[in-house]
Amino acid sequence: MHKVVIVGRPNVGKSSLFNRLLGKRSAVVADEPGVTRDLKEGVVETEQGRFLLVDTGGLWSGDRWEKKIQEKVDRALEEAELVLFAVDGRSDLTPADYEVAEYLRKKGKPVILVATKVDSPSHEAYLGPLYALGFGDPIPTSSEHKRGLEELLRAIWQRLPVKQMDAEPEVAGIRLAIVGRPNAGKSSLLNAILGEERVIVSEEPGTTRDTIDVEVYRNGNRFVLLDTAGIRKRPESIVEELAIRRSLRAIEEADVVLLVVDPFQVGDRELKLANHAMEKGKPVLLVITKWDLVKKEEAPRVRRELREKLAHLEHLPRVYTSAFTKQNLDRIFQEALRLYQLNHTRVPTAELNRWLGVWTAKVQLPNFKGKPLKILYATQPEVAPPTFVFFVNHPEFVTRAFENYLRNRVGEDLGLKEVPFRLVFRGRREEG
Repeated sequence: MHKVVIVGRPNVGKSSLFNRLLGKRSAVVADEPGVTRDLKEGVVETEQGRFLLVDTGGLWSGDRWEKKIQEKVDRALEEAELVLFAVDGRSDLTPADYEVAEYLRKKGKPVILVATKVDSPSHEAYLGPLYALGFGDPIPTSSEHKRGLEELLRAIWQRLPVKQMDAEPEVAGIRLAIVGRPNAGKSSLLNAILGEERVIVSEEPGTTRDTIDVEVYRNGNRFVLLDTAGIRKRPESIVEELAIRRSLRAIEEADVVLLVVDPFQVGDRELKLANHAMEKGKPVLLVITKWDLVKKEEAPRVRRELREKLAHLEHLPRVYTSAFTKQNLDRIFQEALRLYQLNHTRVPTAELNRWLGVWTAKVQLPNFKGKPLKILYATQPEVAPPTFVFFVNHPEFVTRAFENYLRNRVGEDLGLKEVPFRLVFRGRREEG
């Protein structure tokens, strides 16, 4: 797939442009420099075809992340076929703009100069100084008003090399959201999986400011990893609050949630995140990180304490891993694939009703004023999560105790206790 990279100094509108070209709000945008620090990727779909668009951190930011950000931009440009050099079309050029221009010339990649924030045609009269950057005619755009995007897409396709169309359409990957509290080891885990420092890792909480999507392949299966910002109890800035909202949205977009747990710091936050995911119908895999820091003789005690603190999540599968030693990294994908398949389980109606006969024979059905609850039949209309509909004579007769009994039987006998299935009771009159 073609690869196009957006580059520029901080706060020129790179992430807004990225979002507009993707057609969705994917990157966190705020009127504050340095919001984007890691690489962010998305596929742009057009009539001419598809290309991978990469958003990057601002170059020559002057902050302490500058070196790491430039290393990531260097890596992104290695495979880039085209660069979108974003400059603020409403501001005077800065020394940082000239530094970025010189940097791109040395890279030798094809460049399209994109003037951002040009909200009206009258602003285009002020674009003359941009020619001093040496990249020809700037394309005026406005992400806020959706101006110039079609012109930019046409220019992109004119500059991209012609490629042979893929023989087969690309298969959608299994989306895995990596979530957890700050400093639980999410970014270190992602870097260990990729074998490179794809995202910045720091002891300082809140280093990851946005959701990062990365494709990986394991045993012939395609996965899309969504590394999210750490979710803390009280966000400390509007940028962090936006990032946390995006993290919660990543859970909703995921097929499986990888809940990263620091064995030395566990509490209500892990329970709340797991419950939020399961309420959204998402299977959860507990990924216990930093296991290399647990001494062999201490491991049984730490495991026991984790079970006690996460007692309400005892039914969830877990993997003990380490980003440092790379212990059990493949196991994460094996378990995630198994949960994905389990969440797509479909039980044939005949089999489900055979089980229903077994379940109702073992328990006394609820009754109201001498009139018993009758279950006429059951069916499964949906997967992800598996949803079972029970047609009964009176839905209001279903007690919480009886619903819990059915939930336990579905989980145990149908092998679904590790995924968040749903039970629905609908009224239907008896026939005859």
